[in-house]
Amino acid sequence: MIMSFAAFAQEISVSGNVTDDTGFPIPGANIIEKGTNKGVITDFDGNFIINNVKKGATLTFSYIGYTTQNVVIGSNSNLKIILKQDLAQLEEVVVVGYGTQKKSVVTGAISGVKESELEDLPITRVEQTLQGRVSGVTIASNSGQPGSSSTVRIRGITTLGSNEPLWVVDGVVVDAGGIGYLNQSDIASVEVLKDAASQAIYGARAATGVILITTKKGKSGKLSINYNGYTGVSSAAKKLDLLNATQYTTLLNEKSVNGGGSILFSNPQSYGEGTDWQSEIFNNNAQRTSHELSLSGGNDVSKYYASFGYTDQEGIVLSEISKYTRKNIRLNSTHNISDKLRFGQTIGFSNEKNKGIGNTNSEFGGPLASAINLDPLTPTVETDPTKASLAPYTNNGAFRDANGNPYGISSLVAQEISNPLAYQQTLLGNSSWSDNFVGNAYVEYEPIKGLTFRSTLGAKLAYWGYQNYTPVSYLNASSIVTQNNISRGTNKGFGWNIENIVSYAKSINKHNFNILLGQGAYVDNITSGETVTYYNIPVDSYKDASFNYSVATDQINASASTGVEHRVTSLFSRLTYNFDEKYLLTAIIRRDGSSRFGTNNKYGYFPSFSAGWVPSKEEFWKDNEVINQLKIRGGYGVTGNDNIGDFQYLSTVGGGRDYTIGTTGSVTIGSSPDAPSNPDLKWEETSQLNIGFDSRLFQRFNVAFDWYKKETTGILQSVTIPGYVGAVGSPTGNVADMKNTGIDLEVGYNKQFNEVNFSLNGNVSYLENEVTFLGNGVDFLSGGESIQSSTYPITRTQVGQAVNSFYGFKTNGIFQNQAEIDAYVNSSGTVIQPNARPGDFKWKDLDDDGNIDADDRTFLGSSIPKFTFGITLNMDYKNFDFMVFAQGASGNKIFQGLRRLDIENANYQTTALGRWVGEGTSNSFPRLTSNDSNNNFSNPSDFYLEDGDYLRFKTIQVGYTVPSKIVSKYHIDKLRIYFTAENLFTFTKYSGYDPEIGGGVFGIDRGYYPQAKTNQIGINLQF
Repeated sequence: MIMSFAAFAQEISVSGNVTDDTGFPIPGANIIEKGTNKGVITDFDGNFIINNVKKGATLTFSYIGYTTQNVVIGSNSNLKIILKQDLAQLEEVVVVGYGTQKKSVVTGAISGVKESELEDLPITRVEQTLQGRVSGVTIASNSGQPGSSSTVRIRGITTLGSNEPLWVVDGVVVDAGGIGYLNQSDIASVEVLKDAASQAIYGARAATGVILITTKKGKSGKLSINYNGYTGVSSAAKKLDLLNATQYTTLLNEKSVNGGGSILFSNPQSYGEGTDWQSEIFNNNAQRTSHELSLSGGNDVSKYYASFGYTDQEGIVLSEISKYTRKNIRLNSTHNISDKLRFGQTIGFSNEKNKGIGNTNSEFGGPLASAINLDPLTPTVETDPTKASLAPYTNNGAFRDANGNPYGISSLVAQEISNPLAYQQTLLGNSSWSDNFVGNAYVEYEPIKGLTFRSTLGAKLAYWGYQNYTPVSYLNASSIVTQNNISRGTNKGFGWNIENIVSYAKSINKHNFNILLGQGAYVDNITSGETVTYYNIPVDSYKDASFNYSVATDQINASASTGVEHRVTSLFSRLTYNFDEKYLLTAIIRRDGSSRFGTNNKYGYFPSFSAGWVPSKEEFWKDNEVINQLKIRGGYGVTGNDNIGDFQYLSTVGGGRDYTIGTTGSVTIGSSPDAPSNPDLKWEETSQLNIGFDSRLFQRFNVAFDWYKKETTGILQSVTIPGYVGAVGSPTGNVADMKNTGIDLEVGYNKQFNEVNFSLNGNVSYLENEVTFLGNGVDFLSGGESIQSSTYPITRTQVGQAVNSFYGFKTNGIFQNQAEIDAYVNSSGTVIQPNARPGDFKWKDLDDDGNIDADDRTFLGSSIPKFTFGITLNMDYKNFDFMVFAQGASGNKIFQGLRRLDIENANYQTTALGRWVGEGTSNSFPRLTSNDSNNNFSNPSDFYLEDGDYLRFKTIQVGYTVPSKIVSKYHIDKLRIYFTAENLFTFTKYSGYDPEIGGGVFGIDRGYYPQAKTNQIGINLQF
């Protein structure tokens, strides 16, 4: 007992405070008892307490950017530790593709976000990590449906085809559609290569930009366990102001009379408010939950990082058919086999399941389009037994609620617009799913100092599919399903790459250089898929639907497909040189060969060159308090794009060209060439000039500025050929050019005010896009984006304009009386709109021919934002922390196409209450009439265009970290509780749900699923 008591007496509790050499406390510093796994971290005030420390033991104090300090514990149990800055560690390292560089010597335009900027943020998809945090990147959500992707554009629109950037995760290329597998808590850094001088190392697939993602790795030291979880509720941030039943019947009466009809509703006041369809579809208590657990640790030989994640999110629109779940597992490790041989691997797995409402930005049905267009007279449920016993409720497939009452069916509004509660019944039990495995393994050998050989094998294996049950249904006279079916689709996709790299780094006096040589082979689109549908299975509910039922052979429909492999083979090299980190140089050359081009142009060469000068390191530069550091840089490079269909350079043969020969009526199966070949088809080439500087001002401001000019030539497009050629399709050629010019600016500021730490980081980008060539003699591309019942397309791509600019008629007010109609003449005195009526739009006769026709259309604005911006404010005081993140865009237009033009009785927004009803009543909203001979509403015009400017407070977070002296008693290193509000405020003049509308063409609102407003509470635990 005496010996045990003596041993116990040698263990003491050690407490103290850790600061930097200015006396500022260091929160999060690591304290570990050497030779054990026992350790803690400091709280916000730099305080710590570690129990049961043996006298004579050594405590190791460490923090990133500071020199590690070891202290032997004697009789003093209250320590004052001062850590000094380690200038070598403080130098920020940037991932540049096939390696890293110190930020101080980077000559390209690279921006990114780090792990510390993403911690505790409620981000579901990786695209959201960049929005508003990185200059030169425009991001717009494709839908507020949980799990939906975002549209990402790096420095504008680069091509007329796909503009998705190249995503590279730990060296593995991941398609844009599959990047959602990532868990943001696993991300260590995200770097965006914005200029060609940086992108050229990825050559043929880099023209639309490159995003490099590095996942977390283990660190030496004790086992670290981290848990982060939150739960919250989401709701709709906004409802549209739609007409109630009284207003609706009043306007329909007026519309009918103006069109020569009669009064439709004798007593509009009797209808009251009517049905608020938006309240029926929006769930203001949609649940959202996330749990993330990670373990990391290791020693000088092996390090590991493992994580597990679970996300469950309900949508705010009909939550029963709008839900997303994701499960993640990750294991990363590195191993030093010897002092010369290293091995490492990363592997991530995700399982995703998605229930979707169907249309998330479409005027052709779905819950949102129906809630907007459906009349307020139709009840959600018909409770009158007399009406419920009559047509249309007696039709087979008319849905009923749990009480046996039929869901209301409108007699005024039909086609795809239906009762959203009944529509929901058609999608119950339907879901899509995906399983993704993405990983790589590498071996690295360093025979002599500075010389490294590295071989990497990466792969992505994906399985995805869906299972749907379609019941017999009667939604209205236009939406009828007479036989049920169950369908299933399964797909498999595989891609792999292998890269072999040798690099040599050497410093001779003040000369520092690094040479990299590499070879790569890349194969993707190894895909296959099968679908099967059984019709007329003997069930009435999705719960009973199964493929185990036997059905007749003619009630089975099945198909299968196989993808065409896309192969790229590459050689690449990079030279980086600097003299005393004062004069900087980077040169890159890459040669790519693609299976998508013929022998005449199978290979492409993509060079780049960039240089920098750091005048603040020159002897003539005097220390001053204004410009503390300055680096001037510039670069030029060429990148490529092979993102087209396979075999476009060949004349492929297609089937389905059947023909009846003779008099027997028998059909002969026929095949013929699809289109003429083009053996000269070659790469799109995007060249980019970038000039910029990085500086530090007044010891507090960090500034990065870039100006760029990006030009794409030889854009791959279908070539129109004469009909006498006899081809059913068009060949592909290099026929168009485009340019983007812009400015990127990033500014950071940080300062300590007594006990308050304050930092402010912001960025703003300016962009101009212009189509410069569309082919010899071609001024514009035919077609364009369309919207239902519009007399013409609503966009046009034309030389001298931004791609897909809005195109239509310009209004010039409203005719107030017949005299104005008669007085509206062209320069020759011809009355321009003789058939107009008072209350109709006055269209501008731009060609002055005295007639309003297609030639009077003009460009009305661009959907591409001219400015994008973001700002992040961080503050902490003692144990409290506060963060505000806001982002936005401006300089773009939105086409507000929410109302169905082809449905005469579709509902209106309340702006229609300001319509023209007599002389002087309105000069902006025309009269309502059932006989719109002036095309007031069917002409695409500036009437439908609204400013898309917005500023959104994306995230507001308040947190509190419990003092370590309290939590250390329970062997907890850190306990933080936080509250987060997402999308709390959006400042915009746009009248739709949400001004942030992504897609192939930004800013076309057909009934966009809005982003949710969310309130959450979370906890972060670290052991």
